[in-house]
Amino acid sequence: MTKTRASWALGSRGDSEWLSRRPGTYASAGVDREAGGEAVTRIAELARATFGSSVATEIGGFAGAYAWEAVGPGGPYLVASTDGVGTKAQIASAVGRYDTIGLDLVAMNVDDIVVYGARPLFFLDFVMTGAVDPGQVEDIVRGVANGCKQVGCALLGGEVAEHPGTMGRGEFDLVGFVVGSVDRKELITGTSIRPGDRVIGLTAPGLRSDGYSFVRKIFADRSLNEPAYPDADHSLGDELLRPSAILTPMVLDLLRAVDVHGLAHVTGGGIAANAARILPPDCDLVLHRGSWPVPPIFVEMRRSRGITTRAMEDAFGLGIGMVVVVPPEAEEQALQILARGAVPTPTLTIGEVTPGSGRAAFAGASQEVFWREKL
Repeated sequence: MTKTRASWALGSRGDSEWLSRRPGTYASAGVDREAGGEAVTRIAELARATFGSSVATEIGGFAGAYAWEAVGPGGPYLVASTDGVGTKAQIASAVGRYDTIGLDLVAMNVDDIVVYGARPLFFLDFVMTGAVDPGQVEDIVRGVANGCKQVGCALLGGEVAEHPGTMGRGEFDLVGFVVGSVDRKELITGTSIRPGDRVIGLTAPGLRSDGYSFVRKIFADRSLNEPAYPDADHSLGDELLRPSAILTPMVLDLLRAVDVHGLAHVTGGGIAANAARILPPDCDLVLHRGSWPVPPIFVEMRRSRGITTRAMEDAFGLGIGMVVVVPPEAEEQALQILARGAVPTPTLTIGEVTPGSGRAAFAGASQEVFWREKL
């Protein structure tokens, strides 16, 4: 039996005043991206001071690359990332279903390292809970193991930490850590992106694990047992727990055949903000509204609360899980390879690279027309 109304959105120790603020933007849901950016800026120098000549990436990317000299001069780079599932864990607790949240954890981590061309090698997980429920932990880790099988990496182990008094019964938090490898000559950093390159979007159904603080605010007055949207044949709880598509296998297949200039994993902050992270300083990336189908859950979010298109684009992937930048002569081959990938995820050309100053933005159909067509 799921919790209903505001209780599922708040959790056992939530701030009831949080619900009273109208959910118009990601910031109104309590996610301060400016403060987050300042925090990264402050800690960047602390981290950079630990770097030696073996570090091949800068702070602020999707992952970090380290030269593995132990196997000899010119050895591969080890690429590592850590991430969690955010407050999607709270949805799993409210619904009482834990067997898919581990898939989300693997997706968030391995899709962060594959943008550098890295193949996942091994994975570790960390489960924190107020009170250990062996069945719950088993279900969570079963999902992690299933995700690792999809990408061919080992689940080496992890940690289960019991923190009494910090969470209610059934509540938990989940974090993962992955290490992969890539040959030095095949490391992808985005430096080869050029004007004229084509931008391909790997579509991903549902919300993946992004923006759930905003999602919980938007749907806080809804029951998780209600239909997800008009004519839906499944509940809102089922929709919000839809597991993330793991895109790494498709990308690795593509990299074996096509010269890829850049890759961006679309996580919190939307498509444009994440795509901008890989752009050279003399290039812009233009995304065309209406060039891919927006999943119904996003239309329902906008309809039910009157969220602006700008706010939606600034918070969510809107059905795009990965951005792939290829030279124009490789566009058709890339689309063909991705179309027959192991993951049944449609791929579409959604934009192009132009001369510019390192920015990514939406263009094309007006915001209101774009969304009216999807309703």
